[in-house]
Amino acid sequence: MSFFRKIVIFLVAVAFIQCAKENQYLIEKGKVGVLTNETTIKELNSIFIKDSIVSNLSLTDTISNKLFSVTNDEYVVFSKEGKKLLEIEPTQANDSTSKIKSIQIFDNSYKTNKGISLQSTFKDIHETYMVNNVETTLTSAMLFIDELNATIAIDKKELGLNSFSREEVTIDQIPDLAKIKYFTIWFN
Repeated sequence: MSFFRKIVIFLVAVAFIQCAKENQYLIEKGKVGVLTNETTIKELNSIFIKDSIVSNLSLTDTISNKLFSVTNDEYVVFSKEGKKLLEIEPTQANDSTSKIKSIQIFDNSYKTNKGISLQSTFKDIHETYMVNNVETTLTSAMLFIDELNATIAIDKKELGLNSFSREEVTIDQIPDLAKIKYFTIWFN
């Protein structure tokens, strides 16, 4: 094999590895990294084999408690360093064949193809995506981004409001520098 051919093969391999790393943290509609709307709960252990997954079901003592649990069935993914990465909620509780309902993102590495991540400000979001709706909760202003099927929460403190105020928030009231509190992708 010629030297030139070896270099080309090496460069293609490096490019492939780099793309795989970038896709590992890419947020799109119906996709967070390698997780899609077709991923089942039982696949999580093999997908996050190098990480740690904790389920609130594992905190229950007996099988009967697991079967009749009324709590939300959530799976939290931690990196091997102990950093919280994702919180995954299935469509059906206590069912390993269930698909994913939503993923809440906690790691700054996850970004949309337009560069929006947990480190983005309201200005970044508003200039990049259409905010389809704003709803007010007790502690946040919730931005609905239909293009991603996502909700992005901004803490009322970022808006200069009391956490439990009942005041409705409009898009015009949100300061450009307001930071993201939560970023959730919905798979339904």
